[in-house]
Amino acid sequence: MPWAPTRTARDSGTMTTSAIRWTGVTKRFGAVTAVDDLTLAIEPGEVVALLGPNGAGKTTTIDLALGLGSPTTGAAELFGLPPRRAIVAGRVGAMLQGGALLPDLTVAQCVALVAAAHRRPSGVGPALERAGATGIASRRVSRLSGGETQRARFAVAIVSDPDLLVLDEPTAAMDVEARHLFWSSMRELTASGRTVVFATHYLDEADAFADRVVILQAGRVVADGTPAEVKAVVAGRTISFTTHADAPLAALPAVTSVERRGTRVTLTSADSDATLRALLATWPDARDVLVSARTMDDAFLALTSATEQEAGR
Repeated sequence: MPWAPTRTARDSGTMTTSAIRWTGVTKRFGAVTAVDDLTLAIEPGEVVALLGPNGAGKTTTIDLALGLGSPTTGAAELFGLPPRRAIVAGRVGAMLQGGALLPDLTVAQCVALVAAAHRRPSGVGPALERAGATGIASRRVSRLSGGETQRARFAVAIVSDPDLLVLDEPTAAMDVEARHLFWSSMRELTASGRTVVFATHYLDEADAFADRVVILQAGRVVADGTPAEVKAVVAGRTISFTTHADAPLAALPAVTSVERRGTRVTLTSADSDATLRALLATWPDARDVLVSARTMDDAFLALTSATEQEAGR
């Protein structure tokens, strides 16, 4: 059975108006159901990562929240308002995979154009600086690299000084340094109490930055909790070490899987203490031993594959 969401209290209604609320939302494209009876609330001040394999419904879910599409059934609201009203009021900034930038304009002109549409923008200069886009402000959008385009989109998203930021794959095409700078800037923004929802394929970003993780599969929520709660669904730890011995490691206590790459071996164990004691007692040549907790990748694969198996029955 897939792991059931643990945050049902979020969907029961509270005194606080949710930043985003999807209520019984279904979206069909012909015979394909992209979002399937989704009921989910994101509260003000939360930083939420929206995860899922390709085709899980992440982008469609975001589009429906932003009013970029109409649900087949159900409704989506932003701060208790229809999406368009909240966006016109300047409460929402979005960084999507396409649009927002006109290729013949410079980055600064694109940001200024969006700023002019809002009542209380933060200013073009501050938005460019916070997005790390000051150095490309005078460059035409058509001449930007992939990572530079993402920085420009980020500046456009934050120039309205929004209460809610919605980001779809924000660090796609960014190199490691640019990703680091992006999340440093995001931490400054969220420290002021803004709500952030971001969809990403980089699970390490969800683990490090989000205080809540929602995993979608086939348009449904299959997990909802803190990163620690989501990772806890996968029991045990991994033990990796170097050895030249060709030993029957699967026979060690509590070992559930063995992976060997050259002289490096990785064991998955339901009881790492018992496994480690037996390993060191039996094969003292083991070197460079590292014991690690299970990762967000492990939890993601376990949850989504369990849902696929359930659906195939």
